[in-house]
Amino acid sequence: MKHGSIDQARIRLGKILDTHKLDYLDKIFQDLLKEFCNRSQSSKEMAKWTTIVLLTIFVSFGVKYYYEEMQGKNCALSLPRPLRYALRPPESCDFCANIKQVPRLQNISPQEFEKKFAYNAAPVIVSDATKNWTAVSLFNYWYFRDVYARAKQKQHIKDCQFLPYKTGFSDIYDALNMPKDRVELKLGEQPWYFGWSNCHAETAEEFRRHYGRPYFLPEGSENNAVDWFFIGTSGLGAQMHIDNVRLPSWQAQLAGSKRWLLVPPPECYLQCQTFDVVVQQGDIIVLDTNKWYHQTFVQPGAISLTIGAEYD
Repeated sequence: MKHGSIDQARIRLGKILDTHKLDYLDKIFQDLLKEFCNRSQSSKEMAKWTTIVLLTIFVSFGVKYYYEEMQGKNCALSLPRPLRYALRPPESCDFCANIKQVPRLQNISPQEFEKKFAYNAAPVIVSDATKNWTAVSLFNYWYFRDVYARAKQKQHIKDCQFLPYKTGFSDIYDALNMPKDRVELKLGEQPWYFGWSNCHAETAEEFRRHYGRPYFLPEGSENNAVDWFFIGTSGLGAQMHIDNVRLPSWQAQLAGSKRWLLVPPPECYLQCQTFDVVVQQGDIIVLDTNKWYHQTFVQPGAISLTIGAEYD
């Protein structure tokens, strides 16, 4: 590459980094890229900084493998989402090729659900599975704040995975410390949305007294030991992504409503459809989030609260 071309590429990349918030890049990679733009004034400098960026990526792979595969812990570093997606093995499109709609079901037996829906990755909504859950009337922002305030071993709770999305919260206690006006999204307040895994035995025991295993799941299946919660106001939600979990999952809408945009992987665009569905209070959506790219949008009205888990 000629020197002029290098400078043009450097200037263009610098403008992109300055004008766009690339929140899908980890901070460490953003810093390295900016340093590259500032310092790569020659082919030699470019080669040096390119090497540093590539080495950092390979080191992060090693750390990820050590913590997730060898130690069973959360990784210390994560790759930028575009790299994770680029390295994702291609899917067979059989799982989505014949799907024309997202069915809404009621009063379906575990046997029928297993035969038609449980393990084929197809999205489906069951609308009568939370009727006997006291969580529907009990769970809200203030309930979670009270439970976590009373909990012992708060540091262990902070060790559970926390997803701040774009709200800037540092952990679950930070997120549960908002003033009432922001919680209720009063005029002039910023919207908020966050999620967390409930990996702490004490709080898990409290929460699970108020909901149970969805009745329609196959009789031989079991929930993952860790449940997930997602809560927030209209105007936010989860950005388009694909999960890296082992199993299909369900997510119950306990309050409010949430729109789901479901997109097949790129290799299946010509064979499969995109779906846009709204999950209402009381509904449970079931799908394989390892295969479907998905984005959620909290709908206007009540605060959205969902709980979910994987099942085998």
